[in-house]
Amino acid sequence: MDFQQLADVAEKWCSNTPFELIATEETERRMDFYADPGVSFYVLCPDNGCGDNFHVWSESEDCLPFLQLAQDYISSCGKKTLHEVLEKVFKSFRPLLGLPDTDDDAFEEYSADVEEEGPEADHPQMGKDDVKIQRKKAM
Repeated sequence: MDFQQLADVAEKWCSNTPFELIATEETERRMDFYADPGVSFYVLCPDNGCGDNFHVWSESEDCLPFLQLAQDYISSCGKKTLHEVLEKVFKSFRPLLGLPDTDDDAFEEYSADVEEEGPEADHPQMGKDDVKIQRKKAM
């Protein structure tokens, strides 16, 4: 996707969030975002033919720790779209923006169900610790 298409995706995303796309730099493939009260970050977009991932960062020391969730997400397996990256950044910044944290109730219920099962249910030949490790890998 060329940089202008990415900028269009970012503009559309901003229309549904408190963030504004305040600057784009095509040669650096950089987009800067800002939302009140002083929440800012930027995204470096990979080149078309390059295998690199997106990169998110903030020059604000107040914002930087909140980006850890998004940075971990980007570095995890699989290619991410700009929209997916921006959504993860938005979720990361919700506390700074004074927004309620999104609930992951469905995940918690699923985890509770898995933990309630006995280890013998799926793999009677494995020990309890082996089953836990296998289930964590599956998630």
